[in-house]
Amino acid sequence: MNKLKSLAIALCATIIPVAAAVADTWPSKPIRIVVTFAPGGTSDVLARAIAPDLSKALGQPVLVMNKPGGNSTIATQEVARSAPDGYTIGLFISAHSINPYITKSLPYDSKKDFTPLAMLALMPGILTVNPAVPAKNLQELVALAKAKPGSLAYGTPGGLTSGQLSMQYLVKLAAIDVTEIGYKGGGPALTDLLAGHIQMLINSPTSTIPHVQSGKLRPIATTGATRPAALSDIPTIAESGFPGFELYEWYALFLPAGTPKNIVNRLHTEIMKVMASPAMVKRIADIGAQSSQDTPEQFAKFLEKEDKVWGDLVKQIGIKPQ
Repeated sequence: MNKLKSLAIALCATIIPVAAAVADTWPSKPIRIVVTFAPGGTSDVLARAIAPDLSKALGQPVLVMNKPGGNSTIATQEVARSAPDGYTIGLFISAHSINPYITKSLPYDSKKDFTPLAMLALMPGILTVNPAVPAKNLQELVALAKAKPGSLAYGTPGGLTSGQLSMQYLVKLAAIDVTEIGYKGGGPALTDLLAGHIQMLINSPTSTIPHVQSGKLRPIATTGATRPAALSDIPTIAESGFPGFELYEWYALFLPAGTPKNIVNRLHTEIMKVMASPAMVKRIADIGAQSSQDTPEQFAKFLEKEDKVWGDLVKQIGIKPQ
């Protein structure tokens, strides 16, 4: 027995220095950021914005890989099944908190299979209308919808995304009769809004702000609790007669569960340096979002709150998991 105990102690003494040596050499190969949507969207833009500086800080290439489909579940599943070694990072959006409530059988556990790493941007949606719509604010828009039931149509940027759920929630609160038109992404929905095929849309400020600035779209309200600096002239939905309305689209980084703490901390430190740079601060503010310097633990607490917000909202709207 003593011999076995001595052997175990000797093995531990050997393993610990080896593990430390592996940690000390990380990273020793390229790191990939797996994005849940196609190139060109906000997720992709953010990933490609941070990749060069993160690569310089870590001394290894940081590659962006787009894996769209399945309302973000395809890419999310790939990250869940990846080795917890710090070489695979997932860039997820708020659909990560929504999917467990709308999908009966996910190919991963949204809480147990991931380690929250860093929040990149917290962004309210922006409700805009085609200029042909006579309403100048939310009260007028609701009054118009009630005066002409079924005459107005709104677009959604995807099945059961935050943009769709935000609009469905507003429709329920306002008790109005409007038609929903679904699209495969915010881009096609925005195109039809500009063309007048639909009358209103809650979408990401990133792609919407330029059309507001050019006068091609009229801003009505934003979905957050406060007005972002870039959208300071646009009231919130809460200010416009629906107190307590507060919904966001968030963009954040996750690692596979079990990633060593020292790697989590190193990645978080370097990512926060990139996000705190004047160029990134301006970039985030210009798209109507806010960045965060939360620790991974603080970010995890935020996720707990978000899970409850979206879970409660799905129940209020009456959506059944499919």
